[in-house]
Amino acid sequence: MLKKSLNSFGYALRGIKTTWQEENNFQIMSVITVAVLFIVFYFDFTLLESALVVISITVVLSFEMMNTAIEDLCNKIEPNQDPVIGKIKDISSGFVLLSSIGALIVGIIVFYSHFSYLFN
Repeated sequence: MLKKSLNSFGYALRGIKTTWQEENNFQIMSVITVAVLFIVFYFDFTLLESALVVISITVVLSFEMMNTAIEDLCNKIEPNQDPVIGKIKDISSGFVLLSSIGALIVGIIVFYSHFSYLFN
């Protein structure tokens, strides 16, 4: 049982590595993640604020990976232009966009409380 769990963990890490190697958007988001997390921990955000930021980042990165998997699967199933495949890809991209907008809103709310003095 433990071996099966470890294998599953290894497959998951391989998926993250593959996404990192093949997807520029994932790389950009990951670099931004490191910068944001540095700010969150350096400026001593509350536990709740930190959790909201981490959850938001995790959702965005997860949806980016899901979008990549769906697009790759669609391209494998139908390499030519197809309206249904296009619709599926558009909806999948919408996951990323909506989660990114949500993360941005969370970021604005959380960061504003720490850096509002810069705007006065």
